[in-house]
This record gives sequence, C-alpha cells and structure tokens, in this order.
Amino acid sequence: MLGLLPQLPRGRALRLLFLGAHADDIEIGCGGTVLSLLRDRPGCEVNWVVFSADKVREREARRAATALLKKAGKATIHVADFRECFFPSQYADIKARLEDIARGLSPDIVFTHQREDLHQDHRVLGELAWNTFRNHLILEYEIPKFDGGLGSPQVFVPVDRALAKRKVSLLMKVFASQLQRNWFTPETFMALMRLRGIECQSPSGLAEAYYVRKIVMAA
Repeated sequence: MLGLLPQLPRGRALRLLFLGAHADDIEIGCGGTVLSLLRDRPGCEVNWVVFSADKVREREARRAATALLKKAGKATIHVADFRECFFPSQYADIKARLEDIARGLSPDIVFTHQREDLHQDHRVLGELAWNTFRNHLILEYEIPKFDGGLGSPQVFVPVDRALAKRKVSLLMKVFASQLQRNWFTPETFMALMRLRGIECQSPSGLAEAYYVRKIVMAA
C-alpha cells in the first residue's frame, strides 16, 4: 500500500487528513484507498473534513465516515456549512477554516480535490489545500461528474474487489439524497475504478488514482 512513497513513517500511527467539498466527495474519490490503508495500517489517526452539507447531508456524511473509519485508532470528523456551489465567493472564510484545522496537525498524507477540477468548489479546496499544507504529501483525488475533466493521474492505489464493492455499497446505501442523480450509480463508480485498474495493472483489475504535484524522495 503506497509502498513507493518512502517518506511515509513506520513505527507509529499514520496521520491522514481527508478534505472534501461536499458530503460524498471523499467516499467517491478515495473510499477504496481509505479501506485499504486501514486494513494494512490499522490504528491510523484520521481527520475527516467536509466543507459543505445541510442537515440531511451532514447525517449522511457522518454515517459514511464512521463506517469507513472503524479500524482507525483515532478519528475526528468535521462537517462545515459553507454554501455549496459558491466556494469562490467564500474563499477567505474557507482558508481561515483550513488554517484552524491545520493548527497543530502534521498529516503524513493530505487527500483533497484535484486543483484543476472543473467543479468550482472542488477547485477552490484543492488550491487552498496546497496553500495551507506546503510541506506535506498531497494526493489529489478525482470525481466523475457531468462537467468531465478526468485526466492522466500519476499515483495509483490498487483496490481489492471486495473493498471496492464495499465502497460502492456504502455510497448507495448511505447517500440516499443523491440517488436521483443519473450519474450516481454503482456502474459509474466501478467503471472509474476499472479504468484506473487497467492503467496500473491492478491484480484485482480495480484501482483509485491521484494527481501528484510534488513528492520528496527520501535518501
């Protein structure tokens, strides 16, 4: 699991920070990676932050995060109420919230949105993550959407078929508020993992992928 990233520590709990603009983003973008990491490195310290959710979606977000993080040693879940689809106009306030979250944190990996994502909320959060966490490993996940914008990621995490099915089942079961969206289907989520699995020759045929701007290779 992420064996080619040499700066990840051994001998202590891995510290992970997940940032999502909306209630289901983290689960869609890296749910399989979460399950794989916690299987291989149980006891991780996890901070899970969702920036936009009404009351219904907050309940869904907390329920999904709790289900995914059962093997974490410590899990902190934050859900904010920034206005969905208006992140650019809330830039300064989102930056301030990120600074509050970052205070006292030194994550080994930050998972966030791709900085070139075509959704404005995703793009703002990805940009501010780099602005805030300047000396950290940042993996930018991808979200399938009407806008398109999928590219050529550089880091791939193979996902076991059983964990991939668990991810998709959780999405469909927990995020009932999204089921009316024509793209929010098991086929969508499995198809993207299948495509990335082909690209990295995953043993299961499935993977999640990330965009990486900077990696420091340890001597």
